Amino acid sequence: MELLDLCYDVLIRILQEIDPADLASCARTSWGFNNFIKSNQSLYKAHFLKHYDDPRRIPSAPEPNWITDLQQMVRFEKILASEDQDMKRNNFTFIASTVEKALSFASEDDGVSRNISALAEVFKQPQNLEAIMYGSSLYQRAGSQWETTAKTGEDQQISARLHCLHGMTLDARGRRSLSTHPYARSRIYDLRNYTDATRWGPFRDDGSMRVDWEMLESIMIDLTYNSCVCCPRFMPRFLPRWNDPFSGMVKDHVRAQYPVTLPLEPEIPLELKDPYNISGVWHRIVCFLDYNDLYSFNFGRNQVPSDQPREPCHKEEAIRHIKMDLKVTEVKPPGKFDNQALPIVRFTGLSKSTEALWDPNANSRIRGTVRLTPEGEVRWTTISVFFGGEERWRSEGIQVGGVNSKRGVVGTWFDKDYDLHGPAGPTAFWKMSDESSESEVFEEESDEDFQ
Repeated sequence: MELLDLCYDVLIRILQEIDPADLASCARTSWGFNNFIKSNQSLYKAHFLKHYDDPRRIPSAPEPNWITDLQQMVRFEKILASEDQDMKRNNFTFIASTVEKALSFASEDDGVSRNISALAEVFKQPQNLEAIMYGSSLYQRAGSQWETTAKTGEDQQISARLHCLHGMTLDARGRRSLSTHPYARSRIYDLRNYTDATRWGPFRDDGSMRVDWEMLESIMIDLTYNSCVCCPRFMPRFLPRWNDPFSGMVKDHVRAQYPVTLPLEPEIPLELKDPYNISGVWHRIVCFLDYNDLYSFNFGRNQVPSDQPREPCHKEEAIRHIKMDLKVTEVKPPGKFDNQALPIVRFTGLSKSTEALWDPNANSRIRGTVRLTPEGEVRWTTISVFFGGEERWRSEGIQVGGVNSKRGVVGTWFDKDYDLHGPAGPTAFWKMSDESSESEVFEEESDEDFQ
C-alpha cells in the first residue's frame, strides 16, 4: 500500500507530524502528493497553529490565508538560518515585514508566545542581529567590521525600529549592542536634536511627526546601559522591559472599544472608554547629565559643523527611579488634524521618587495626553507640575510596539519652556498594575490642551 492509498484522516495526521519546511519537499515527490498538499488549507492551518500564535485572537482580524502565512514564516526562518549575510541583507524588507507581522498578532498561552519564541530563536545568532538590526546610522559610527549600515536612510530607520522591537539584552550579543553607548549618549544629549521640527521628542526633523527610530534606539541603549551596567544598586522591578528578546511585545489585555459618546445610554466609566489602558501604576526611569557636562558638551570649545554628529560622550549620567500613579480624566474625539483612528485621552496623577525622596525634581503631580501620531504610533506627552502649580518638565515619548504594548513608552524629557540650552535627557516608563496605589489622584488644574 502506498501513502496516497491511506484514508484522508490518516494521511493528514502523518503530514501534520513532519517539519513545516518539509511540506514543499513532500509536494515535489509526486503529482499526487503535490495535488494533495498544495491547496490543503486544513493541513497548513494545523502546522501554523502548532508552531505559531493564532492570528484570529486579534479582534476584527480577517480570516488568515494559512498557506501563504505558513510559507512566509518558513521562508523567513530559512533565510535567517543561512550563513549568507548578503542574502539576508538583500531580503531585508521581507524580513522586516515578517517580524512586524508576527509581532502584530503575538499572544500568550500560559505566559508563552509561540511567535515571540520563534523570533527570539532565529535572532539568537549574532550574525542575524548584525545583518538586520545593526544597520542604523549609529553603527556607521560605532559598528564593527561585520556590521554594514543599511543602504538608505529609510532602511536605517527600519533597522533601528527592528532593534527597538527586539530590545537591548544583557547576554553576549546584547552587550555588543550596549558597547555603542557613548555614541548613543552623544545623540541623546546633542541639543541640536531638540527643535520645533522634532517637537523636542523622538520625531524626525522634517516636521512630519514621524517617529525617529534611530533616536529611540539610542535612548534604549543608553537607558539599558545605565540601569543594568553602571548602576550597582538598580532595583529588579525597574529593569527595563526590553532586556529579553522581544519581551513586552505581547499586547496587554484588549478592552472593548466604546464610542467616546453614546447618545441616550448610561454613562460609561472613563477607563472603559480609554483604548490606551492608562489608569494604574507605572514605573519610570529618568537619566541626566550634570548640567556643567551637558553645557560643555554642547557649547564648549571643540564644536563640530552643524551637519556632523558630536563626538562620543563618555560622561557618566545620574539615574532616577520613579513611580507614577495615573488616572484618566477625559476621553475626547480626535481633532480635525489628528489621527482619527482613536480618541485623545487626558490623564493626571502623582510622580514619586523611589530612592531619592529628597529630590524635588522627582516628586510632583503629573498630567498629560495620549494620542496617535499621523502614522499611527502612540504618542505620550507629560508635564510635571510642582508645588504652587509650577510646570517644570515636559516629556515626549512613543509606546514601542503600539497600543497596549507592555514594552512601555520611550522618549525624551526637557524644560517645559523649550530652553535651547537644556536640560534634556532620556526617559522610559511602563505599566506595572491596573490598580491605583494612592487613595487620591490629583485633578489637573489647567484646561490647556497638549499639542
